[in-house]
Amino acid sequence: MDFFSGQPVRLQPYFGYRSADRLVIAARALRSGKPGFENGGRLQAMRTMLAQFASREAAGFEVRLELKSPEGETFDHFATTDQEGFVRFEIELGEGWPLPRDPAWEIACLHWLNREGPQCVEGHVLVPGSATLLAVISDIDDTIVETGITGGFRQLMRNWRRVLAELPDERIAVPGVDAFYGALGGGAVLPGKGGAGDAIPATHRPFFYVSSSPWNLFSYLVVFLRGRKLPLGPLLLRDWGFDRATLGSASHGEHKRAAIDTVMAMYPDIRFALIGDDTQGDLPAYADVVNNNLGRIAAVFIRTATDEPLSPEELAGKAAIEAAGVPLWLGESYAIGQEFLRAAGLRPQGDAARIVETVEQAHVTS
Repeated sequence: MDFFSGQPVRLQPYFGYRSADRLVIAARALRSGKPGFENGGRLQAMRTMLAQFASREAAGFEVRLELKSPEGETFDHFATTDQEGFVRFEIELGEGWPLPRDPAWEIACLHWLNREGPQCVEGHVLVPGSATLLAVISDIDDTIVETGITGGFRQLMRNWRRVLAELPDERIAVPGVDAFYGALGGGAVLPGKGGAGDAIPATHRPFFYVSSSPWNLFSYLVVFLRGRKLPLGPLLLRDWGFDRATLGSASHGEHKRAAIDTVMAMYPDIRFALIGDDTQGDLPAYADVVNNNLGRIAAVFIRTATDEPLSPEELAGKAAIEAAGVPLWLGESYAIGQEFLRAAGLRPQGDAARIVETVEQAHVTS
């Protein structure tokens, strides 16, 4: 029970995902108000963000996950929050969980009890379709938005205003990212509301986002994605602290490699396009993913966000990706990538292979 003074315990669900035989969804129990970035002005935005970082985690809290199979059968699963307030459900599904033909968001319900009584919140679970041939895994930091949060302690202090005071709709998206990602994903962007077991259309090509940003930024980043009409998908963030293990540059690549491996292992029959940038070691990290998943990576897109020449590690990563026969695109602007897609005649509902053809053409002529 929640007997403490101050804010009652609320549950922050994170986007989950499932296959035909496995489902993963996580949440965090926090003693803080519900995030509200959509309105209230700059001062409210700062208060909301500070509250996200200053919130007290609720350990030892029991959570019930209510699932309804596509065939209408209801299942309950129980788990307890850890010392950081996180609760994670990794569920082996039985029969009766076929994939829809096209990607969809399915709704699960998370239940808990605080001092105000029984509580419930909806959680969204992304389900790639049975006809899905290609999915996209994208970085966030400096790939779609300048977060100012993962470049180390000095960069964090230098960008404190951006992180704490700017509303999500004030943040500058990388030019062209909306058109480029729209061409890659197509279809519906936003999950809607419903009840346990309800399904809502998702983008035609599933999107997964990996980032070294902390889970405290989840709500902020979702509001940003929605506001920019970028394809919505599970965000694989990480627990975050002011220490070398978190702020060190090597940890960014390790986290991304592990997150990508987790997603790819979940969907062995789907190929993936990887999108990143040259600010946090994405190129060598993606090279490791290519080498560990031969034949599974359809293309690698790296946005060159800096004027610095490629480091020896990046050059080695570039060579490894090319040696594996995976098309690699490096460019300064997504507008260029959009031109490639347009030149190939890609339509939002078109064949996913056209993306690879586009990248191959750019690779040959570069």
